[in-house]
Amino acid sequence: MSQHIVVKDYNPLWPEKYKEEVSRIQPILAGNGLAIYHIGSTSVPGLAAKPIIDIMAVVRSLAEVDSVAKKFSEIGYEYLGEFGIAGRRYLRKGGDERTHQIHIFQAEDWNNIGRHLAFRDYMRAHEKERDEYAQIKKDLAQRFPYDIDGYCDGKEDFVREMEKRAVSQFDGSWDQLYLAARTVQYERSISSLVEAGSVAAAILTARGTIYAGVCIDTACSLEMCAERSAIANMITNGEWQISKIVAVMPDGNAGMPCGACRELMMQLDHTAKEIEILCDYETKKAVKLKELLPNWWAS
Repeated sequence: MSQHIVVKDYNPLWPEKYKEEVSRIQPILAGNGLAIYHIGSTSVPGLAAKPIIDIMAVVRSLAEVDSVAKKFSEIGYEYLGEFGIAGRRYLRKGGDERTHQIHIFQAEDWNNIGRHLAFRDYMRAHEKERDEYAQIKKDLAQRFPYDIDGYCDGKEDFVREMEKRAVSQFDGSWDQLYLAARTVQYERSISSLVEAGSVAAAILTARGTIYAGVCIDTACSLEMCAERSAIANMITNGEWQISKIVAVMPDGNAGMPCGACRELMMQLDHTAKEIEILCDYETKKAVKLKELLPNWWAS
């Protein structure tokens, strides 16, 4: 039986359905999973959509994803490999009456990761285009109720144009920094006295380079915060001007630099007070270093 194409008005329960599915996916990806995002039309408040929850997962290794394909099938997914997009793993659930789709990419595949996030954020921010897209989909669903190719072909030109606009306007630097930090963040035992990697940080420099580092914890007072590790990496490579910095805690949330890290950053350059520090990855809330160190002693 062909897939029945039905476009429905936005349902505020879709984000909850996404969260429910994430709780099933995360244990399968385990340490290989770096981030999971709600993408596609059901992730855009106010946008009519086929009631299919699109999920994008970012991982360290696609080979590790392949090794757990059976576990995905156990929770109802068809594992279809790249399925037309190089460097992707595509999974779907629900058969002809599809309910969920997963798109999995490795962290370095920013072109694919970025375009999905850009399109989602653009649609969230542009009501006129969102309404136009909704009407196109509703019209196509009526014309092609059992023809998925006709439905997709009918909206392709609009989607391509919106994606082009979205990518040209998208600032994905916080996402790139977060993923850079998460990529190096994993606990490792160096010796009986030294552990590392539970916290990670990533820096964006004034030149547009990203440097990452992890915390180093010792049995005495010789430890190094992840932020200072990333700064050391930056300086080793000949740069010292920071534009943005992200620190990622063991639970995957953004964390704030300690007093010593704030002080070191402030001393690096006369423009350091303008460094942006991510407070919350979900909302992209950030503060400037000068807000954390008002009335700095050397100003």
